[in-house]
Amino acid sequence: MGNQVDKLSHLSYAEVPTVDPNSADPDDGPRIGVSYIFSNDDDELEEGCAADGSRAADPNQEEKQFNPGDEVECAVYNRGDCIYEKRAKSSSLNAYSPENLLNKCKAGDLVEFVATGQYPHWAVYVGDFQVVHLHRAEVKNSFLTDASQGRRCRIVNDFYRFKPLGADMVVQNAMEQVGLKDRELSWRNSECFAAWCRFGKREFKMGGEIRIGKQPYRFKIFVSDKHSHVLEFQSLEDMVMEKRRSDHLASLRNGSESAQKLNILTHFGPKLD
Repeated sequence: MGNQVDKLSHLSYAEVPTVDPNSADPDDGPRIGVSYIFSNDDDELEEGCAADGSRAADPNQEEKQFNPGDEVECAVYNRGDCIYEKRAKSSSLNAYSPENLLNKCKAGDLVEFVATGQYPHWAVYVGDFQVVHLHRAEVKNSFLTDASQGRRCRIVNDFYRFKPLGADMVVQNAMEQVGLKDRELSWRNSECFAAWCRFGKREFKMGGEIRIGKQPYRFKIFVSDKHSHVLEFQSLEDMVMEKRRSDHLASLRNGSESAQKLNILTHFGPKLD
């Protein structure tokens, strides 16, 4: 049975709803999220393809500059405790060129690479201008400038509010995984891998939590100053996957407030708090 579960966790099926998709949503309370048991790593892309699976844009065309103001503001709660928050008021949203970020990085830092139209990509800075990251189903040790692939980047140590491990342990966690690939992997995407290295929490791993009973994780998206949308999830892993999809949707919009609302409502449905 253990081997069967291991195989299931690596199949490439669509995400599986955690409730009957044909049933009506309740009038009150948050919506139930989806379970990503069979979903692939969301930043595993074929060469020459954009993050949505389409062909990449013409390199001769001018690329839209990444704008932190386009990002979805959100927070995550676990049984009432805020464990993640990303708000526009935070200075940590500022993104830099890889060359400029190197002057700010310290061993053990979490680095996020961001670009318009792409899923965010996370890595662990291990010193000597290098990062360790999960890329294309393999844990790799790369120079930060190479891993960026032209994207801007920022240090995101403060997004998650878990207590971090010591810098030496974070680096050790990352370096010990270099070379793992395919079925050897225990993380579904680069964010889960990097966060596990820094915080050491098994919940970031595939199957780290049993998906039964109530949904302890609440993912709250701030649509405006007065309105928000809440989804509930049974595992941190599922919540991270949905959060990354929201980030991706936000990066595809035109940057206007109306477009932001349209993308979120199209993705989640019209019911708001």
